[in-house]
Amino acid sequence: MSKKYYLLTILLFAFFGNSFLHLHSQEVAVLKYSGGGDWYSNPTALPNLVKYCNDNIDTNINENIQTVEVGSTDIFQYPFLHMTGHGNVFFSDDDAENLKNYLISGGFLHIDDNYGMEPYITKEVKKVFPNIDLVEIPKDHEIFNTAFKFPNGLPKIHEHDGKAPQALGIFYEDRLVLLFTFESDLGDGWEDQEVHNDPEDVREKALKMGANIIKYAFEN
Repeated sequence: MSKKYYLLTILLFAFFGNSFLHLHSQEVAVLKYSGGGDWYSNPTALPNLVKYCNDNIDTNINENIQTVEVGSTDIFQYPFLHMTGHGNVFFSDDDAENLKNYLISGGFLHIDDNYGMEPYITKEVKKVFPNIDLVEIPKDHEIFNTAFKFPNGLPKIHEHDGKAPQALGIFYEDRLVLLFTFESDLGDGWEDQEVHNDPEDVREKALKMGANIIKYAFEN
């Protein structure tokens, strides 16, 4: 994409906001990042979640999941980005600026800790929003009460360190633009059943919470 086209895209986002993004509202993508972390983990997770959403909450999302790099202007084609992994995450200054422009223009990023991401995410998100803190999302927030009800907030899918699950977020002008799900591991619950041998009720909880996230991202 040329610099001229990129600047035009930013201007359109600034003027039209979510309306411009919703032209592409039936596409989602996995976010590829630098730092050495396994951004490609849980390969069946997002395809399964998309199929679940199409079957259960009347979405029409392309089941051919794309991969986009955090520093690429291609991220502006997708109203929803999913990011996961176990290890190191690094955003360059250009990555951080690009991601911030995407989020404040109507995009949404879901980061699902597959175990071990938290110290890196906390640090790298500060590059994107140096003056906004990750905060705990209250249990009465729309994201827990949209397609499916989660009165107790984020469900626990995998134990890891045995800590309570946390849904942390970045709010920009009162809109949740970034969701970090920690000590839950929704993505493992979205994967093919034989990958983790999770009981069906556990997988269903994970998929329902994922459907809420997708619905919120598309409608806000």
